[in-house]
Amino acid sequence: MENLLSERILSTPPSFVRSILKTAMDPEIISFAGGLPNPVSFPQEALLKSMDSIVKTFGSTVFQYSITAGIPELRQYIADRYNKKFNLGLSADNVLITTGSQQALDLISKTILNKNDGVILEKPSYLGAIQVFSQYQPKFYTVDLAEDGLNTVQLKDVLKNDIKMMYAIPEFQNPTGLTYSAQNREEIYEILKDKDIVLVEDDPYGELRFEGKHLPYIGAGRLKNSIVLGSFSKIVTPGMRTGFIISKNAELIKHISIAKEASDLHTNVFSQYLIWDYLMKNDLEAHIAKITELYQKQAQTMLDSMDKYFPKSIKYTRPKGGMFLWVTLPEGVSSLKLFPKALEKKVAFVPGDPFYINKKDVNTMRLNYTNADCETIEEGIKRLGELLSEL
Repeated sequence: MENLLSERILSTPPSFVRSILKTAMDPEIISFAGGLPNPVSFPQEALLKSMDSIVKTFGSTVFQYSITAGIPELRQYIADRYNKKFNLGLSADNVLITTGSQQALDLISKTILNKNDGVILEKPSYLGAIQVFSQYQPKFYTVDLAEDGLNTVQLKDVLKNDIKMMYAIPEFQNPTGLTYSAQNREEIYEILKDKDIVLVEDDPYGELRFEGKHLPYIGAGRLKNSIVLGSFSKIVTPGMRTGFIISKNAELIKHISIAKEASDLHTNVFSQYLIWDYLMKNDLEAHIAKITELYQKQAQTMLDSMDKYFPKSIKYTRPKGGMFLWVTLPEGVSSLKLFPKALEKKVAFVPGDPFYINKKDVNTMRLNYTNADCETIEEGIKRLGELLSEL
């Protein structure tokens, strides 16, 4: 069979998290593995009203084919929201609706990357992005991520190579939960401003800030090849798979749109109208405030529990928003080898391996705090702490 498969698919690693989620489906297992928003955050009643409204208002339009870029109403809403928050000077033409951010990554890769093209990633980086980019067989270059952002000395050194694209998650990074400081963002901008590369800033978690203030993007509105990715998955519903690409580079948007047209013609029209109607008729800021209040409580419970039950040799990040935190074990301890033992204690996490390029048996792990109540979080951390104390 292998001789019938493309190099592209053979070079693509399977989703580690998807396989873990199957393992962790046992209801007795407390899972910190998935990146799942809390179902409490889904505005089900309001969405039900919007479903009824769009069918009555737009009739067959919500069931018909539509334009590739996405319905104009939703694109204009996104442009207006980002103009208000970040003063980017966007129009609806600068926005392309996608089937989640994951499709956005695939479309950008399809548009930009040839085999062996240079791509810069954070170290560690989002495993879903690594999986997508791997299909296009680029040459990966990684830059260490520290408490305040990217190591800019390493970034300058890496840019001596032939680089076509850089991918970053500056706000509540997945997997670490870290956020680039304003100074670090400005330093990165100064390094990139004269470079002819595409900067992709993935921002699915930026709205989920429960401490501090929102920071400006690195490249949006300033770098000619800037792309920002956004999503309604974390603030409305992930099941609708409604994401978007923002770029003021008209040529770039045009070619990405062609890639999308070839891929799926357009994103689900019903979902687009549903999300738009919900956004127009409800107070999104109040809804986000409820989510962040919940997540702050859950994050603090996890941190307090880790302070209480983890050995002092264990280090972990303290995020100010988002959905994840990052645990560093003592040197020489493989989180991947620890995983089966954690399952025996009925608790699950994501070992650090899939967040790195060509690095195995690492001593890090990702924990998600958004999809369990506080009592469950404490019990799960207690079980994990018992395991870590046995090392």
